[in-house]
Amino acid sequence: MLAARAAIEAVVRAEAGRVLAGLIAVLRDFDRAEDAFQEATAAALEHWPHDGIPARPAAWLATAARRKALDRLRHEAMRERRHQELAVLAGLERSASDDAEHAIPDERLRLVFTCCHPALSLEAQVALTLRTLGGLTTAEIANAFLVPEPTLARRLVRAKGKIREARIPYRVPDLAVLPERLESVLAVVYLIFNEGYAASSGASPLRRDLSTEAIRLARLVAALLPDEPEALGLLALLLLHDARRDARLAPDGTFVPLDEQERSRWNRTAIAEGLACVRRAAAMRRPGPYQTQAAISAVHAESASADATDWQTIAWLYANLERMQPSPVVALNRAVAVARATGPEGGLAILQSRRLAAVLADYQPYHCAHADLLRRAGRRKAAAAAYRRAIALARTDAERAHLERRLGEVAP
Repeated sequence: MLAARAAIEAVVRAEAGRVLAGLIAVLRDFDRAEDAFQEATAAALEHWPHDGIPARPAAWLATAARRKALDRLRHEAMRERRHQELAVLAGLERSASDDAEHAIPDERLRLVFTCCHPALSLEAQVALTLRTLGGLTTAEIANAFLVPEPTLARRLVRAKGKIREARIPYRVPDLAVLPERLESVLAVVYLIFNEGYAASSGASPLRRDLSTEAIRLARLVAALLPDEPEALGLLALLLLHDARRDARLAPDGTFVPLDEQERSRWNRTAIAEGLACVRRAAAMRRPGPYQTQAAISAVHAESASADATDWQTIAWLYANLERMQPSPVVALNRAVAVARATGPEGGLAILQSRRLAAVLADYQPYHCAHADLLRRAGRRKAAAAAYRRAIALARTDAERAHLERRLGEVAP
């Protein structure tokens, strides 16, 4: 029973974005769509352990959710005599009567652009899309934004209310206005991928369903906007990162850092496609943050080993990225690159600046990098303290196991 429940929960989580997108397309209401999906999930947990997981679980969930929404809407409309809403139910009823084996219309790209309407703040756009399309929890999104969970929850409520009150249309906008939505759309896709590539919680640091979904969306956006180099740059970045995913976990499930990965396990097909996207974007001569990050990943992808990596170029690229997009996380990554290019003390000088240390005090990757550089510098006692702090903030079991192994190397 427990194994069946775990399998069901995995299916439900993988299909949440797809089903919710279709529901929101019909209902035009985020809260109603989420309520209907939750009811459909409860029904799946009740029926699937006995009946078996259907051949097309997403279609089953969508059909069940539409029927739940239909029942609730009919009850509310009859009770309050909302004749206009009763008239709308006919279309929903036809949708709900579809057989569970039928394919679900792909509404995900429309949902991205709806959530990324300029009437919403950039933070709200990204958070709302991650919640609905990416299926991330409020806690996971708050972690990605480095904000308290209650703050993020309020942001989501306000964003959904704005869409409902302003009657923001559920569609991909005309080509003339697509570029003004691009920044937030790319940010959404990037953060969905990041949650798949380095999950905020759970037994595994990988959520391949989210990574795959992000790459699919990045392809759609790049095809929709072929003259936008940043769209190509993002696609390149995701492909080059995703090419390494099979090498990121050891057979026992522990995390393997980049410089220890078995590069023969990297996906060369994905790397070739990513490098081609980098070259196409560079030819447009309009550099941007995603292109620069993709160029950094390209240097790693073309290096035969960690020792053979051109860290000077990577440090230079991070310096350019910091000028384009100043942020504490970019400064952290530049510090690591500088340490590899010139020695650990150079990286530590950046990491230990009072401002960066204060801003990233609760950011787990900061303490991982700090501990690693201290270890490389031979400062074992300070490294052990930094590893303990990183372990206390670890989000996944695999990450925690890796850090405990490192702690064992420096602890007395």
